[in-house]
Amino acid sequence: MSTATYTVKGMTCGHCVSSVKEEVGEVAGVTSVDVDLASGLLTVGSDGPVDPAKITAAVEEAGYEVAGRA
Repeated sequence: MSTATYTVKGMTCGHCVSSVKEEVGEVAGVTSVDVDLASGLLTVGSDGPVDPAKITAAVEEAGYEVAGRA
C-alpha cells in the first residue's frame, strides 16, 4: 500500500471535494481518496505506485488544479 499527497487549488465547498474524490477514485489502482477542504490536501491511497500525471489529469477533469505534491 502506498500513499501520495497533493495540494489542490480552487476547491471552495463540499461539492468541490465530492467532484475531486469521484474523478480521482476512478483512476486505475487507486484504493482510497481523502480530501481536506480547509488545507486543500488530497491524499491518494493505492496498491502500488500510481502515475502522478493520472492523478493530475483526474483533478483537472474535476475542474481544479494540482499546485504540487506535498
